[in-house]
Amino acid sequence: MPPQVPRNLLRAARARAVFQSTRPSRPAAVRFQSSEAVRRTQESNNVYNAPPRAFSQRKEEKFTAGTASTSQRQTPAAPLKLNSKNLSQLQNVTVPTYQREGVKQGIVHVGVGGFHRAHLAAYVDTLLEQFNVQDWSICGVDLQPFAAPMRDALKPQDNLYTIIERAAEGTTARVCGSITDYLFAPDSSEAVIAKMAHPDTHIVSMTVTESGYYMNENTHQLQTDHPDVAADLAGEQPPRTVFGYLYAAMERRHAAGLRPFTVLSCDNMQKNGDISRNMLVSFARHQNPEVADWIANNGAFPNSMVDRITPRTNDEDKVSLAENFGVEDAWPVVTEPFHQWVLEDKFVDGRPPFEKAGVQIVPDVHKVEEYEMIKLRLLNGSHSAMGYAGQLAGFTYIHEVIGHPVYRQFVINMMHQEVKPLLPQIPGVSVDDYCNTLLGRFSNPTLKDELPRICLGGSGKIPQFIMPSIAEQIVANGPLRRLTLVAAAWFRYNSGIDDAGKAFKVDDPMVDELQARAAEGPLAQLEIKTLFGNDLRDDQRFVSELKAALEGLEREGALAMIEKYA
Repeated sequence: MPPQVPRNLLRAARARAVFQSTRPSRPAAVRFQSSEAVRRTQESNNVYNAPPRAFSQRKEEKFTAGTASTSQRQTPAAPLKLNSKNLSQLQNVTVPTYQREGVKQGIVHVGVGGFHRAHLAAYVDTLLEQFNVQDWSICGVDLQPFAAPMRDALKPQDNLYTIIERAAEGTTARVCGSITDYLFAPDSSEAVIAKMAHPDTHIVSMTVTESGYYMNENTHQLQTDHPDVAADLAGEQPPRTVFGYLYAAMERRHAAGLRPFTVLSCDNMQKNGDISRNMLVSFARHQNPEVADWIANNGAFPNSMVDRITPRTNDEDKVSLAENFGVEDAWPVVTEPFHQWVLEDKFVDGRPPFEKAGVQIVPDVHKVEEYEMIKLRLLNGSHSAMGYAGQLAGFTYIHEVIGHPVYRQFVINMMHQEVKPLLPQIPGVSVDDYCNTLLGRFSNPTLKDELPRICLGGSGKIPQFIMPSIAEQIVANGPLRRLTLVAAAWFRYNSGIDDAGKAFKVDDPMVDELQARAAEGPLAQLEIKTLFGNDLRDDQRFVSELKAALEGLEREGALAMIEKYA
């Protein structure tokens, strides 16, 4: 299901243009990317310069202190299985020294994938290790049967796992212990609901992807006609959606006279907290208006911006961990040194001191939105540019694409000429520095970030990361050729055939409709109103640019068109 997209993108762009022109500037509460606080990452065609891990050196040290690296490790003996019993025998990785058994699980997290384990769980691990935080470990939860492999990996390891952090200068590894319990809803949905409803649970966080919010793309309300939502509203058991579980737990807390827990979305969506609130309150209103009002009036749904590149873990990663660090881990997580989390300070029942671990706490949603816009349109927009045009040209990894001088110049010029002029100006923020940092992150050859991961779910990405910038450039009568080529590359990508005639899988929840439209003609996908609104297809300039880009991709291929537009 696509994310929140205005019915009329051009109307939304005009409204934002008016808002920006009349809005007074505000001092920045924290730095997004300040040249005073961060070692600048210089762009280079061939050399990866590691970006800062956080936006101050002090925070970087807190997050990474004591992490074992390839330069420090001893020659490992036979690898040991990762579990609590073997922790003290692991010689080449940093391991938790806090007593995991005595820490309360103040956070229940839904969706224990790679990103959660590299991001929120890593921040919490730092708090437990360095700041003696006793009430805030994590109970991980997965709701869907397809997550059974994660259950089977974590349980024998006592919910421990390894964070493999890769940079050009070396690889580090640390065992993360912040997930101290794990519940698999298909085994016991009651256990999950009871855990959320327990008085010791203060935060329920989640990474369930855009489709897990069941938001109607036209009305931006709960998609009550979706079979999963309809089943939950009808009372079928076990619940199928995250909102079925959240409501059941909230209902119990309301009946027991407890506070609501804070619902903390960690998904890569604009206004993720607001969306969470609207969907849950709407779900509750269909069940019990009194509980819905209680949630609306007493609950908290902070907005956040999250950032850390986390490729999929493969068998090669597991073998490398065993050979180089002596750890046999069924499902480690691979990530980059860089991390960022901008979080609205809106919690109803307490929170950990996240700022001690480097989280940027901001006082209101508007500040989160500004940081979020910069990140989504520069990082994710550039990822989309490299992903779809790179896949068509036969590339495999992001670092290969950005390492090609033509693609690199295209990305640089798209960022600076077509995206940067649209971004909010925050005092103390250097967007130029951030762009340079992104080039370094993209160039990291050790991550091996595969293009299929970047291209996954384009129907939920292009409307967020590319189309709003196009709409705003139409309103401003500004440059949009490169952005339009990115949209065209996605249209072409949806055919499932690259420029060499090789077939590939298009992994998208809307794949059937996208490919049916693609077969109708080059511009037919623009008719999908849920993705592109009602008005972009009527703008002659944009349609002309899109048609020219599509024809060029078909005739000349992605590499030639990227070179022409660079």
